[in-house]
Amino acid sequence: MASAPTETIYTNFRDAPLTGRLLVATPALSDSDFARSVIYICAHSTEDGAMGIVVNRRLSQPAFDDLLLQLDIAPAPPRRRVSLCAGGPVESMRGFVLHSSDWSGDGSMTVDEGVSLTASLDILKDIAAGSGPRDALLALGHASWAAGQIEEEIARHSAWLVAPATRDILFGVDHTGKWRKALAGINIDPLRLAPFVGNA
Repeated sequence: MASAPTETIYTNFRDAPLTGRLLVATPALSDSDFARSVIYICAHSTEDGAMGIVVNRRLSQPAFDDLLLQLDIAPAPPRRRVSLCAGGPVESMRGFVLHSSDWSGDGSMTVDEGVSLTASLDILKDIAAGSGPRDALLALGHASWAAGQIEEEIARHSAWLVAPATRDILFGVDHTGKWRKALAGINIDPLRLAPFVGNA
């Protein structure tokens, strides 16, 4: 998992790419679909832009079991279940499994030394059968930014803060608490966030 001093807020993204970090929404996004979102950045470069998965928007529908039935994945019911999240507004009907890197298959992409992303059915088949990676989160859709867009949203519009990722934030089941936990990782009290952003 990405590690960094908790007091550090990354600002020079050409020297410190966002891959493996969290984007934490500030009050500047309170009127948008990304309000209080926590996004794990799976890929980022100044040339190609960025792609990430929202990890704190739990989906109640479709249920994980129902989704596996739609995909014709046995057994039913599955021997194991994982959390299902709305991963972002792009390709919202496509599934992405964010998972610990103790499992790998065709189409798996290593994000950092501890986390991978897979978009194939093989990982869901293994999870349904009771195996697969130790930690996993199934997301429908993802978030993406064009080259230079996320840097501008952070630097000019104070839309996002950058925080280190932790296993609990990525894979924990307390989805409503992830935003506050991510802010705590960079020593920011949510009650003081509005003036912090205003002075950024």
